[in-house]
Amino acid sequence: MKKWVLLLLLSLFSHQQVSWAENAYKIVIKRSENKLLVQKNDKVIRSYHAAIGSGGRKAKQKEGDRLTPLGSYHIVKIKDSERFHLFLQLDYPSVRDAINGLKAGHIKKSQYRRILDAHIFGGIPPQNTALGGVIGIHGIGVETKDKLEIHRIANWTQGCIALRNKEIDELLTFVRVGTEVKIME
Repeated sequence: MKKWVLLLLLSLFSHQQVSWAENAYKIVIKRSENKLLVQKNDKVIRSYHAAIGSGGRKAKQKEGDRLTPLGSYHIVKIKDSERFHLFLQLDYPSVRDAINGLKAGHIKKSQYRRILDAHIFGGIPPQNTALGGVIGIHGIGVETKDKLEIHRIANWTQGCIALRNKEIDELLTFVRVGTEVKIME
């Protein structure tokens, strides 16, 4: 019986991976260059200046650290945002983030399991653990001269990746729920 359940889970997970792979576009975020790249078949189609978390260059570890995560994610929700114009939510925390959080003592085993289950079954991982949540790619909201200047010269987010509003609108033509997003140093 246990073998059957494991095979079912693996087939569900592999099916989800195949559907994600069907989208020819992928997003690569190079934190050290403040760049968001749209790629198709490993060729850069678009490049945008991106602001990241104001907490520095380490990978996100917990709620409130103002750090942008490192790793592979997928877009799980696309929604309008009063504050940020548009918000593309990622499936943060990833399984890797959960493993690291469990090892560091930031989350409990039960929270780790809920994160793992969300990834296995194609859901959104819990957003209310000590690892934080609601990480995504978004616009800057109402574009004032001051906001545009801050966006140009500083990493100002609480851990997300920010583009100008017209850029996130354009990005929406390349992505959908399931699009792969790789965040690297």
